[in-house]
Amino acid sequence: MAQIIGSPTRYIQGKGELKNLCDYAKNFGESLFVLTSASGRKRVEPSINEGKGDTEIIYDVFNGECCMTEINRLIDLVKSDVIVGIGGGKIHDTAKAVAYYMKKPVIIVPTIASTDAPCSALSVIYSDEGVFEKYLFLPSSPNMVLVDTDIVSKAPVRLLISGMGDALATYFEARACKRSDASNCVGGKCTLAAMNLAELCYNTLLDSGIQAMAAVKEGICTKAVENIIEANTYLSGIGFESGGLAAAHAIHNGLTAVPETHDLYHGEKVAFGTLVQLVLEDAGEDEIMEVIDFCAETGLPITLEELGIKEVTPEQIMEVAELSCAEGDTMGNMPFEVTPEDVYAAIMGADALGRYYGE
Repeated sequence: MAQIIGSPTRYIQGKGELKNLCDYAKNFGESLFVLTSASGRKRVEPSINEGKGDTEIIYDVFNGECCMTEINRLIDLVKSDVIVGIGGGKIHDTAKAVAYYMKKPVIIVPTIASTDAPCSALSVIYSDEGVFEKYLFLPSSPNMVLVDTDIVSKAPVRLLISGMGDALATYFEARACKRSDASNCVGGKCTLAAMNLAELCYNTLLDSGIQAMAAVKEGICTKAVENIIEANTYLSGIGFESGGLAAAHAIHNGLTAVPETHDLYHGEKVAFGTLVQLVLEDAGEDEIMEVIDFCAETGLPITLEELGIKEVTPEQIMEVAELSCAEGDTMGNMPFEVTPEDVYAAIMGADALGRYYGE
């Protein structure tokens, strides 16, 4: 099987870049359909209008869930040349899915650095109630990803931390896929470039994560913030897609069945899933401690209680374990056979480690 790496056609990151959106978009069409939240529109429209020129822009408010109901609603609505998703991960995934079904170009504009969704050729589809349903693998990555770091750095710090939680899994999942010779998300094997980007992503988190968190708490965009925005968005996006997904994201998908976790962000659940994967792998103590220390310093969850699960029951955790091992999910990319019983033990073991080191 061929080695394949996927990437958006253009990745643009910098301060004040949102005002150039319409100029960049002219490579793809004359009219834009912008999917965003009501509050997001208020934040971004003034900057977009600075460079709007004669571009026709239609705005529509995202209904809150990347589900087929919302995707079909938008398919019936869109008449513009180019679809633009401005906001967070679920808006990005919805915009990408709509563009795919309508065979239109798509531009992704993150206003937060909370997930690695922007660069990927993937949409995660949920039910109307927010329970994971399937991965929609797309034939190509977005035509363009535009990141205005002035806007991203002013978002709540919890969102940046969530993005670090999502990015935390990238290297470990790519490494597991490399060991098992599993296929990546673009239908090939991991390239040297993808593996190195995944490792660079992890090292950037360790080197710049705490500094970036401190700066964003003050609404400041330092070089460390720029580094973490790139790690959360580009390095993690290319790393997970071209490296592959494994246990950490499968655990996340299992946790979506627990109502108490619905208030947590994607990356917060993935961070705990990363710890579970390391326990499942029987990784070395130094490596596990490095991850626990990073999570503890940034406030990422390392226990079930921190995930919102106050009363832990064996039945509930087994349900998470069984869902994470569902056929077609990414648990099958681990370099050894994994049963729901193995996952149950790893979840409880990760929780015990988190409680022990968190005391």
